[in-house]
Amino acid sequence: MRMPKGRLTTPLVRDGDALREASWDAALDEVAARFADARDAGAATSFGVFSCSKATNEMNFLAQKLARQVMGTNNIDSCNRT
Repeated sequence: MRMPKGRLTTPLVRDGDALREASWDAALDEVAARFADARDAGAATSFGVFSCSKATNEMNFLAQKLARQVMGTNNIDSCNRT
């Protein structure tokens, strides 16, 4: 299968002002570290999740688990009621 021109084929992580290629393990470690930093900096009041009614119940369940158990916040909303 040919990839469309300009499509990323490897993760990029920010290194100062530049982006550099990284392995999937390194990129996921970076994401986990940044989520931990946000949680430790008070994510209970500064982080929120907004889900979509077109998402599956399973995806919405995972989104609320991320917000509550990982980030320590109850700031969760959904457009399901509109």
